[in-house]
Amino acid sequence: MNFVTLQQQIREGPSESAMKLPPDVEFHEDIRLLVYRPRGLIDEIAVNKIIAVIQEIEAATQEPFNRFSDASEADEVALNFRYVIQVSLHRRLTHKGRVPVKSAILATDSTLIHYARLLAILTQGSSIEVRVFQDRKEAAQWLSVPLERIMTGD
Repeated sequence: MNFVTLQQQIREGPSESAMKLPPDVEFHEDIRLLVYRPRGLIDEIAVNKIIAVIQEIEAATQEPFNRFSDASEADEVALNFRYVIQVSLHRRLTHKGRVPVKSAILATDSTLIHYARLLAILTQGSSIEVRVFQDRKEAAQWLSVPLERIMTGD
């Protein structure tokens, strides 16, 4: 992964030479917001992928950005407590000393809500503030972004 290339893509938009973000990820530099829209199965592979993208953008830009995860289209969750705890602690430690950011998770699946709330508890007191929402409008208000910017493009 070339961070300069990713930084160029974030600033200039996609180009032939720039590495593209995964199709389920958008980065809105103007409002400093990463939007992640997983569909189907959410498992360790999917979570590892989005964490890698977040860390790459953090390294490329060195500027804080909030996150919005729209898990309303996820229809299956294959995670476990141990993994969620490990990931939460990893993110807590790797984000230590950085400017505080917000991470809003829109979830309707009861299992996903449960894991998202665990993430929120485990990151409490860190520079990552996580909240779980079932209403998109409330998430937009908390993130201080226009509702239209977190609506699905479908």
